[in-house]
Amino acid sequence: MGVAYGLAAYLFWGFVPVYFKAVAHVAALEVLAHRVVWSVVLLAILLRISGSWRSLAGAMGSRRTVLTLLGTTTLIATNWFVFIWTVAHNQVLQASLGYFINPLVNVLLGMVFLRERLRPWQTFSVLLATAGVGYQTWQLGTLPAVALLLAFTFGFYGLLRKTAPVEAVVGLTVETFLLVPLALVYLGYLWRDGALCFGHASWQTNVLLPLGGVVTAVPLLWFTHAARRLRMATLGFLQYLAPSLQFLLAVAAYDEPFTRTHMVSFACIWTALAIYSTSTALQGR
Repeated sequence: MGVAYGLAAYLFWGFVPVYFKAVAHVAALEVLAHRVVWSVVLLAILLRISGSWRSLAGAMGSRRTVLTLLGTTTLIATNWFVFIWTVAHNQVLQASLGYFINPLVNVLLGMVFLRERLRPWQTFSVLLATAGVGYQTWQLGTLPAVALLLAFTFGFYGLLRKTAPVEAVVGLTVETFLLVPLALVYLGYLWRDGALCFGHASWQTNVLLPLGGVVTAVPLLWFTHAARRLRMATLGFLQYLAPSLQFLLAVAAYDEPFTRTHMVSFACIWTALAIYSTSTALQGR
């Protein structure tokens, strides 16, 4: 059952660019605001059903927890916005690159901030991925800023969430609660100026925007169930499914250019991930 939950979560995240492509005609900030507002509504219902309001009250009552989650809120909101913007501007390939890099960024952050020790092959995998990013930067003349921003915001998000003693759903609820005042103010500002898309667009758009709450909360719930049932090594392999699907969507469905430079860069990162995963699996045994 754990594998089924894990596959469902990562398949959903792999195909999630399809949803954001469907709302690409809406400004990225409005999409983000709707994602926050409707996530709060859905999460409140889920907390009510599960009877977890006491856990939420406990999290909100701890000043240290709230301050930590304020930091994670900033990071996840940035990550969400960048991803929405990336899909709308036909850079799904960059997004997939970011999430391929992310596991290795997590390793680097663990080494720097948690003083985790790496085996030689794991160190080599991080250096190889860095070489792949460096090669792309050298050949194209620009740093893959979007990919790195996605990788590092999500990496630091995970690092901070390790220090917050709350469950995933409760933590996400606090984060969206902290964001919802800003989201409502922004939507109100758009409504006042007659620039609000929701309610003034096609019926498809008016249906899709509230579904942002489902897009946010449902795969996280599946992931939480998977994490409780599976070994970390199994989850580690499953996590490559999402960026792989995003990569295929970018190249096969959205016709984004995949040059020789991209091939060399991705090959370095894929090889680094293979080395790191194999080393981790052997270490687990």
